[in-house]
Amino acid sequence: MLITRASEYAILSLIVLSKAESPMDSETLSRELSISKSFLAKILQSLAKSDVLKSYKGVNGGFVLADEPRNISMLQIMSSVEGKAPAVFDCASSLDDCTSDRANICSVWPFLNRLQGKIDSFLAELTLADILDEE
Repeated sequence: MLITRASEYAILSLIVLSKAESPMDSETLSRELSISKSFLAKILQSLAKSDVLKSYKGVNGGFVLADEPRNISMLQIMSSVEGKAPAVFDCASSLDDCTSDRANICSVWPFLNRLQGKIDSFLAELTLADILDEE
């Protein structure tokens, strides 16, 4: 699936964080977005691990964007929280990697592969700023 709940929550969190004047903790974000705190905490940790967010510890700690919204792509966000690039279909990225013994006669793979390439390019070009209408 291309956009999972984790990707959706990541994008929503980043929108809120982009407008925040100071770091926000996962509990505050969780309340504001009505998202499970434990699920959101995992998402935020993934984004921090992938350098989309910076995290600060302590009383005034929390999360902030690691870069300007125009430098954070949707592909980067989604790949961070999913642990892999988002996929439109459950098919191998190359015919050689196909687990089916019928790969050599698959007529739909070339189309799906081109579609995935276009979606990957679109998500790489679409930034958080585009979502925020900042450009």
